[in-house]
Amino acid sequence: MKDGSEMTTGQTAQDTARRGRRTRIAVVDTDKRNKTIKVRIDRLVKHDKYGKYLRRRSVLHVHDEKNEAHVGDVVEIMECRPISKTKSWRLLRVIRRAAGTN
Repeated sequence: MKDGSEMTTGQTAQDTARRGRRTRIAVVDTDKRNKTIKVRIDRLVKHDKYGKYLRRRSVLHVHDEKNEAHVGDVVEIMECRPISKTKSWRLLRVIRRAAGTN
């Protein structure tokens, strides 16, 4: 490049632009809609005063272009531009299939 900001070999401008996007590991809750899955991210939060650990969860709507994820699958998702009113994440890959599904 002429401006002096050279990228390493094998790296494209698209890869560089997507580097800052968040990725998460989640479990699929619902796959009933076409090209959309609903996933949950479970976490433990320590109570400020009493120190007890509390279960908290986030539920996200994720774009699944090929309808490849099913209930119980562990998936990796990535933040993206808003696709609809509730969808701002997209499916990257299925990490582990649920027991009993192919």
